[in-house]
Amino acid sequence: MSANDAVGRPMEILLVEDSPVSARLTMGALRKGNVQHRMTWLTDGQEALDFVHQAGRFAKAPRPDLILLDLGLPGRDGREVLAELKADEEYQRIPVVVLTASMAAEDVESAEKLSIEGYMTKPVDMEQFLNLIRKLKNFWHSEVILPTAE
Repeated sequence: MSANDAVGRPMEILLVEDSPVSARLTMGALRKGNVQHRMTWLTDGQEALDFVHQAGRFAKAPRPDLILLDLGLPGRDGREVLAELKADEEYQRIPVVVLTASMAAEDVESAEKLSIEGYMTKPVDMEQFLNLIRKLKNFWHSEVILPTAE
C-alpha cells in the first residue's frame, strides 16, 4: 500500500468498551464529528488483545490506527490491555485514548506513564473528544505521508 492509499482510507479505530450506552455515544460522536473511520467494537480486554495480535478468530483483523480503551472491562481489564500493548515494541506506537469512569489518581498516573495520547473521564466531553481524535487523525496522516529514512 502506498502512502497515498493509506491517507485516502478511513482511520481504523478499535473501541474496547463494555457499556453499550457509552459505545453508542462514542460512535455517534465520531459520526457527527465527520471523522472518516471504520470501527470495530469489542467488549472484553482479551478479545482486544487477540484483535491487535490478529489471533484466533481475528486472524484477518486490520491493524488499528487508534484504540479507544475503557479501563473497567470484565475479564482482562483495560489496565492490563494497556500495559501489554505498551510493553510490546510492535504495538506501542498505536495511539491509545483511555475513555473511563475512573478518576482515581493512580489510574491516571499509571496510564500516563505508559504514553497514552489522552485520558478522558465519562461522561466524556464530546467536543474535547472530537478535537483530540481530529488531532490524532492529522498526526496519523502526517506520519503516513512523511518519507521514512532508510
